[in-house]
Amino acid sequence: MNTHLLAVAGDPSLADFGHDPLWISIIKAVVIFVVLMLGVLFGVWFERKLISRMQNRYGPNRAGKFGLLQSVADGLKMGLKEDLMPRTVDKVIYFIAPVVLAVPAFLAFSVIPMGPIVSMFGVKTPLQLTDLPVAVLLVLAMASIGVYGIVLAGWGSRSPYTILGGLRASAQVVSYEIAMGLSFVGVFLYAGTLSTSEIVASQAGGREVTLGGLTLQLPSWYMVLLIPSFLIYVITMLGETNRVPFDLPEGEGELVGGFQTEYSNSLKFAVIMLAEYVNVFVVSAVSITLFMGGWRAPFPISMWEGANTGWWPLLWFFLKMVLVFSFFIWCRASLPRVRYDQLMALGWKVLIPVNLGWILLVATMKAFQIPGVNRQLILILAGLVLVGCFALWWRFDNVLQKRRDAKAAQVEAEFAQLDAEPAAGGFPVPPLDLPHYHGVARKEVPSGSN
Repeated sequence: MNTHLLAVAGDPSLADFGHDPLWISIIKAVVIFVVLMLGVLFGVWFERKLISRMQNRYGPNRAGKFGLLQSVADGLKMGLKEDLMPRTVDKVIYFIAPVVLAVPAFLAFSVIPMGPIVSMFGVKTPLQLTDLPVAVLLVLAMASIGVYGIVLAGWGSRSPYTILGGLRASAQVVSYEIAMGLSFVGVFLYAGTLSTSEIVASQAGGREVTLGGLTLQLPSWYMVLLIPSFLIYVITMLGETNRVPFDLPEGEGELVGGFQTEYSNSLKFAVIMLAEYVNVFVVSAVSITLFMGGWRAPFPISMWEGANTGWWPLLWFFLKMVLVFSFFIWCRASLPRVRYDQLMALGWKVLIPVNLGWILLVATMKAFQIPGVNRQLILILAGLVLVGCFALWWRFDNVLQKRRDAKAAQVEAEFAQLDAEPAAGGFPVPPLDLPHYHGVARKEVPSGSN
């Protein structure tokens, strides 16, 4: 019996959603909310513990066993602290900005599949709150709305540092969301859908592809099959969540505390930190869903017949989340913060062009798999596009090199002019050819004279 076909047949699809009783949907929503809240508490503890071990420290070890209650104590402290509001802030915007940050992060998790169809209180239901034909676009939309919270927090605080942090965040998220959205295109082309549950189902097993009479067995997970898309997404998810090395909106070195400078360590500050960690969980879950087989067991556990049935997939999904979250912590402990110009140059000059070229290659490979297609025409069109891209790159590279040469020549000419005539720069230059430089004694002034 083919267990692979049985596993695929038991996968949830779009037709399995929208039929749950209302009380089942409420239970799912409450469980997701509670799990994310607890995940933030233990995520903060886990991050502090792991970073401390990397730095040869103990980390939290006083509040509770192994310091497990440290995050609970910090949350209670911020919740019970006096809520100070600066006098000059826009009170409405200042109050709603943390809410705008947090709510979209929780909503984005509603379309993340965490398991197959299971029996919950006697009702057959998928381990997923809901699904849409464009579920991945919903995640991108929620991420875009979340940045309004950062901008509003900076604007409503009416402080130069907070406004700069908010503007940095808006420019950074726009830049990296373009690259993030483009990294999903290869997955859409191979899966043939934007539904998260169906994308997981498309990674159930590798497919065979025939190219030039040669049959190839493709890997099942898109992180291997579409590794450029996966690597680009890994970079963009760090920029999307404002984590090290891309935490420019809250760079304490130049912006004090960034967009959250005017939020004291109170409940509103706790909501901002909650939103940051929930966003980390969301982008981690998206990477698992789109590139790591979703809730499916990794090899060699997948060789077990019951690995992808029942409640076991929930365990595999959780373990993958822990690994991806550990990668975030590893980056924070290892990488320095980049400059802002390096951040923007990486997004616009590297990630987006590489993404476009990779999408062209993936689309060409998919076109070759269409039966009866004119492959010579596809090769000609692909070659023309490549030649056009190379011509554009050569043109812009030449223009940029000419500008660099002109700037270097201008600087060299200015130095030559200043060397010949020191006062030519317009700055007051004291006379350097004084008499005592040539051994002439300075005239002594009598002590009694004025």
